[in-house]
Amino acid sequence: MRVIKTRTWIIITASALAVCAVLAAWLTLRGAGGTVANIYRDGELIMSIDLALVTQPQTFTLSDESGTNTITVERGRICVSEADCPDQVCVRAGWLSGSASPIVCLPHRLVIQLGSGGADTATG
Repeated sequence: MRVIKTRTWIIITASALAVCAVLAAWLTLRGAGGTVANIYRDGELIMSIDLALVTQPQTFTLSDESGTNTITVERGRICVSEADCPDQVCVRAGWLSGSASPIVCLPHRLVIQLGSGGADTATG
């Protein structure tokens, strides 16, 4: 009888530890994406925006010799709303809010991805 009680407590304790480990991993991975949108051109960070701090929708345009991308930012999400590239893959990517997939515009060498804070964190 004593063995059954001990075995039961071992199973309960192991189950509780497993649940805690899964919960900790889920919270860690969920937070890994972050709320900061890092915008890169030619692999260099040009702007970071903390999406949690955005109070009003914003739109701005990034231009260089390769072309222009119009970026729209709202609380918790960001997208390329317009671009003068021929394929429009970056525009069709839609809103980036928590996914692991970045928005990429190859013709303009632009990448937007969620992650940790960068050098110039912009808010609004």
